[in-house]
Amino acid sequence: MKKKIIPVLFVLVLIILIGAVAVGLWLKEKYSYSNEVLDLQEYFQVKNGERAILLGNDRLEEKALVENDVCYLTLSQVRRDLNEIFYVDEEEGLLLYTDAETTMEARMGETGYYTDGVKTDTPYVIYMQKGGKSYLALDFVKLFTNFEYRVYDYWMQLTTSWDEKNMIVASGETKLRQKGGIKSPILADVSEGDELEILERMTDWCKVKTADSLIGYVENKMLGEEFRRTPVPVTDYVEPEYTNISLDKKVSLGWHSVGGIGGNASLDNMVAGTKGLNVIAPTWFSLIDSEGGMRSFGETSYVDRAHQLGLQVWGVLDDFNYELETGTPISCYSVLSSTSNRRKLEQTVIDEALRLGLDGINLDFEQLSEECGVHYAQFLRELSVLCRKNRLILSADNKVPYHYNEYQCLDVQSVVADYVIIMGYDEHWHKSGNPGSVASIDYVTGGLEKTLEKVPANKVINGLPLYTLVWKIDGATVTDEILSIANTPAFLQRINKKPDWDNAACQNYLEWTSGNATYKVWLEDAESIRMKLNVMIANKIGGAAVWRLGYGTPAIWELINAFTSS
Repeated sequence: MKKKIIPVLFVLVLIILIGAVAVGLWLKEKYSYSNEVLDLQEYFQVKNGERAILLGNDRLEEKALVENDVCYLTLSQVRRDLNEIFYVDEEEGLLLYTDAETTMEARMGETGYYTDGVKTDTPYVIYMQKGGKSYLALDFVKLFTNFEYRVYDYWMQLTTSWDEKNMIVASGETKLRQKGGIKSPILADVSEGDELEILERMTDWCKVKTADSLIGYVENKMLGEEFRRTPVPVTDYVEPEYTNISLDKKVSLGWHSVGGIGGNASLDNMVAGTKGLNVIAPTWFSLIDSEGGMRSFGETSYVDRAHQLGLQVWGVLDDFNYELETGTPISCYSVLSSTSNRRKLEQTVIDEALRLGLDGINLDFEQLSEECGVHYAQFLRELSVLCRKNRLILSADNKVPYHYNEYQCLDVQSVVADYVIIMGYDEHWHKSGNPGSVASIDYVTGGLEKTLEKVPANKVINGLPLYTLVWKIDGATVTDEILSIANTPAFLQRINKKPDWDNAACQNYLEWTSGNATYKVWLEDAESIRMKLNVMIANKIGGAAVWRLGYGTPAIWELINAFTSS
């Protein structure tokens, strides 16, 4: 009997031993620390010469390049995260940087850069093309931007803010792991006394950042003293001062529609009946081709007479009148995106302004598109430098801002232009086929509110319409005629209708039928203009402009004068 029991006991003991070993191995596997070390090149997903980018604590999708020990970022990232003023003309192989006083220029693939024709040498290529992308040397970017960067084997750190940090000291040797858990792979060793930035506290683990910008997790039990640190900001670059020229009172501007040199003779008639007008803007200059050519109707005798009348003269440069007159297609994009074409236009308008003795230039670019945005911004910067050097006031006309016309670059205008004019009309425009008010009070109010989010109030001028549209709806056909405020009394007498006040639009409204047609008119008159001026007063803006001279009445000018004199 005993002989039979012994083998059974042996088997049971063996089973127990095997089970104990299995449990031990399982416990060891469960509670032991992983020794797997990550391949950092694979972890950062970089190839030869590439570096993953950390901006602050965020890892970006784009990669930096290191060539000949020089670190490069793409133009798009430089503009997005560091400095939007850098501009590349890929066709002409130029990198440009325009500040308040001049433009720095670097040529693709070359060392050094030029300022007003004088070369400054650099030991590295500033601008290069690779893989269809434009790359800029970070050391060059640092000449014009406050940031710091550090480059490691497979990653780099970009720092643009220097907020106070929560720090902690490692109390012993440990591991920085990819995730919070003992089975997570190892990113790096952590030595006793290492200072780590705390990114997130958890129950057993802490998300930290090492001195060489690796982000991972360390066990709380291996952390000691916690403290605060305020980094020292980088201040290598001092922002230039953008000086502006302004009138000593609110601007009262009237656009003078001049269709040819002969139109200059109407100056005195246009000014007659105005009150408080201090700037006249004749529509003299217009693009005539896609290479930066410009025509001019300007005459020095006009400028001399305007000055005798106490008026400044801001010559208007537009991108549409010549095309409308002749049918000649003009590509605004072709003018603005070419450095040669753009500079040709800039110098031409400056030379003409100086020849005529103008006080300023008024830009009226209404054919811009989204693709023009970055090029229009560069045009504004370059032209502002020339205006600043020649003591010319620079103003720019803009449609009421919305998300879809950000290409107007109000943020750039707020810095480089002396005045930013919002054309507070064309809510419903001539020949649009869409009946409605030219400028309801909500449209004007909303336009100013959006503008003032980006532009200082003292630089903002609101354009007032001294006209309305008489809409005719005949079945599916919608037409309109322009009606000036000056001609409104005769119009009302002729149709023998009395308008009613529309509280929503803050305008007098007319509607009647004649035959099969229905007519609708949202009138601009002294009452509607007064309501708009009240909004302008409340927002403390820098002035008023009117489209156009010859459309107003003495009563309207009394109101405008009261506003600009306040």
